[in-house]
Amino acid sequence: MEFRGELIRLVRTLRGGDRPKNAEDEFPNVSSMLRGCYEPWGILRKPIPVGMKLSECLREFQTGGLRRNTDGTPLGDVIASERTPQKERAIANHPSLKPQSFLRQLVYAALPLGEGIIADTFMGSGSTVAAAEAVGVCCIGIERNLDYYEMSCTAIPNLITLETPSPNITDLQLTLW
Repeated sequence: MEFRGELIRLVRTLRGGDRPKNAEDEFPNVSSMLRGCYEPWGILRKPIPVGMKLSECLREFQTGGLRRNTDGTPLGDVIASERTPQKERAIANHPSLKPQSFLRQLVYAALPLGEGIIADTFMGSGSTVAAAEAVGVCCIGIERNLDYYEMSCTAIPNLITLETPSPNITDLQLTLW
């Protein structure tokens, strides 16, 4: 795979900013470390064949780039994201469940011409498969953990039907602080 950049999910869900353990009252205005508010995601692709231009790769394989938002703007490298809503956690209580509003943006952009298949090789509860189905993209999920696979069988149809902000909104309004 070829590294093509990094996307930042801007979200306030990560730990940090805790006060000194067993001295919280003594040092109320001190944090032990920064509070993490972003999650980096690597963007990788199979290398374009030697000597082939992106336009030729798109014509022959329908891949190689990222699909632009419906308003014509490119997907930004920072996406503001809310915490995974409780209504989604109630459907699929997986430890690393990402919100549908975020995943739908990624799967929409992943297939530049809207054709092809996304492979989620660590499917977990099936949230990526559900996001793909919701935006009309084909996705295959693979999960070796039987409990998570069984969770995905009921979670995917329920996650698909959730109303979320449009996957092409580039200025999702959030209160992160």
